[in-house]
Amino acid sequence: MPRRQTKNRQLILSTLKESGRALSHDGLTSELDKQVDRVTVYRTLNRLVEDGLTHRIVADDGRQYFAVCEEGCSHDHEAHGHLHFRCVNCDRVECVPGEMRFQTPPGYSVENYNLVLSGTCATCATTTTA
Repeated sequence: MPRRQTKNRQLILSTLKESGRALSHDGLTSELDKQVDRVTVYRTLNRLVEDGLTHRIVADDGRQYFAVCEEGCSHDHEAHGHLHFRCVNCDRVECVPGEMRFQTPPGYSVENYNLVLSGTCATCATTTTA
């Protein structure tokens, strides 16, 4: 049964889309500038993941980030087939283009995986060398 398209759900989804990158719960709450309370943001993000409209990224710092699923995004709500990159300076998290491939030992079955590269984004690299 499809979920209702509430004003808050539409606002959260459009804010994620417009950002063009993954946002943490705190980052999204800040972007929304108190238009939606923190608990509603948290619940809505989880529902968007369940509905396959966003995906959750657990970064190397343990924080969760959420990104809009683009056409062709392959995931099963938690594990999806691409890398992410987190800038250690500005905390920006982005999807890395391309499909991640790996081979498991014979007889092994993967149920979940999360791959995050961390380092310095192009913007921060430019400002630190300038």
